[in-house]
Amino acid sequence: MSVEQRSWLKRLRERIISEDDSEHERLKKTLAIFACGLMACGSMLWLAIYQAMGMKFSATVPLTYVTVSAVSFGIYVWNRDFAAFRTVQASLFLFVPFMMQWSIGSYVSSSGVMLWALLAPVGIMIFQGARNSLPWFFAYLVMTAVSGVFDFYLGTGTQSGVTMQSIAVFFTLNFVAISVIVFLLISYFVGQRDILETALAKQNSLLHWEQERSERLLLNILPGPIAERLKDKQTIIADGFADVTVMFADIVDFTHLSGKMSPRFLVAMLNQLFSHFDELAEKYSVEKIKTIGDAYMVAAGLDSHYRAVKKDEPELDYSDSVVSMAIEMRDYVAGLTSERVQGLQIHVGISSGPVVAGVIGTKKFIYDLWGDTVNLASRVTDVAGPGVILVDVATHMRLRNLYDFEGPLTYNLKGKGDVKAYVVLQRKTGLPPAMPVHVIA
Repeated sequence: MSVEQRSWLKRLRERIISEDDSEHERLKKTLAIFACGLMACGSMLWLAIYQAMGMKFSATVPLTYVTVSAVSFGIYVWNRDFAAFRTVQASLFLFVPFMMQWSIGSYVSSSGVMLWALLAPVGIMIFQGARNSLPWFFAYLVMTAVSGVFDFYLGTGTQSGVTMQSIAVFFTLNFVAISVIVFLLISYFVGQRDILETALAKQNSLLHWEQERSERLLLNILPGPIAERLKDKQTIIADGFADVTVMFADIVDFTHLSGKMSPRFLVAMLNQLFSHFDELAEKYSVEKIKTIGDAYMVAAGLDSHYRAVKKDEPELDYSDSVVSMAIEMRDYVAGLTSERVQGLQIHVGISSGPVVAGVIGTKKFIYDLWGDTVNLASRVTDVAGPGVILVDVATHMRLRNLYDFEGPLTYNLKGKGDVKAYVVLQRKTGLPPAMPVHVIA
């Protein structure tokens, strides 16, 4: 096949089935063209048989069908009006077989050629659905009944010169042909439907995977209950909490250190640290809020669904978890042995009290905290020395029976004046490790 021929066939195919068509539309158009081709082949067969038998008038019916069908197909290729093309073809399917029968004589002499008209309601059912096929099926029944009435009252008892042997052969041909066409159409429809269902199932699976991935990403950004509220399309999410423990952790002298590291190594180091901190946050059921440069911020007690292990002092549990996490963070950083990060240290500030929490943004969400408790934790971090964990008075009061502290120490904090704080030394000897708070699902 030449390049010009392939190009012409490609343009013709694009005229018949557009790239913009949905899979459902493609299936309907393909089935319509397929059915027209089968009917045209059947009509050409009957045309040859009638011509050979000398039944010239009856031969004009399939010839007329082929001509009108070809013209309607040409018009469809020109104007791409599939609805009109489908209606014309269904009308031909319905009326032409009855015209052939009437031109020959009766049911018997025509060998039941009107059975071909059944393709009209069957085709409409496949193309447009069962409801739309009902009028066509009713028309088929009416024309069948009318033909039966004509045969009963006007029949002469002769077979229009057609021998009984020929009638038997024609009956066989009609039943075989119509059965083959119906079988092929339904088989093709079922096959294509199965292909579409498989593709749809695959798309649904991918969609489900993408949805789960999106939800996982959302949960990485926002606390679970906040993510659920956001999915419920709450436009403004803001909450006030009477008591929350907030922690900031910064790398000591980070600006100086970053100047001596390559960008790639610097990012890899931060990723290693913060990934480990994330694991600790998950271990203690503490909510990571954000990272800003080398600063890592978490909070506990934000969710009313938290259930404390020690029910009489619920605030003790999440404050205990935050301090235990801070100790593990400090020890982990101090234990790094790589030559380029050896001597790396963090300083930590912890404060407990009321906060306001909410989601900011419409496209890039961020869950953040505001209030004096947050500011105090940040300011305390700034004055904490290398490897030091400083807590405010409120946190110390809760945990004084669980940890050894140094202090109180007085610091002059920006915007707050003189503030007392305590240095966390270690957990008291003989006490069990901190137990993370649990989340009620």
